[in-house]
Amino acid sequence: MIFIAILIGCILGALIGMNAPMISYTYSSYLAIAVIAALDSVFGGITSVINKNFDLKIFVTGFFGNAILAILLTILGQKLNVDIYLAAIVVFVGRMFVNLAIIRRHYVDKWSEAINKKKDSKKEEEKETK
Repeated sequence: MIFIAILIGCILGALIGMNAPMISYTYSSYLAIAVIAALDSVFGGITSVINKNFDLKIFVTGFFGNAILAILLTILGQKLNVDIYLAAIVVFVGRMFVNLAIIRRHYVDKWSEAINKKKDSKKEEEKETK
């Protein structure tokens, strides 16, 4: 079911992206940092689902809070003529990689356990046939 939702979201995103007007250069940095902050929240949400401690209120507030804070840092940086948003990018991307490593490790362990169970069941079948 979740794969169908992901597929529909990807198709809708592609269709909207092809037909949406271009974002001006002045707003592109705001959108970029907001997307990175939102992706960080999504990966954090997936990690918390894997760890079985997901809370929708925490996810939603983190999603919008991170995006708004990142945009505000970008605005402040532009007013001060300092690239403060780079610090936010480093933090958010670092957290994304950590969360991705946790997700990857979870599924690799799950896959390895499934392979080991198959090997063990084959060994037991061979012992029974002998």
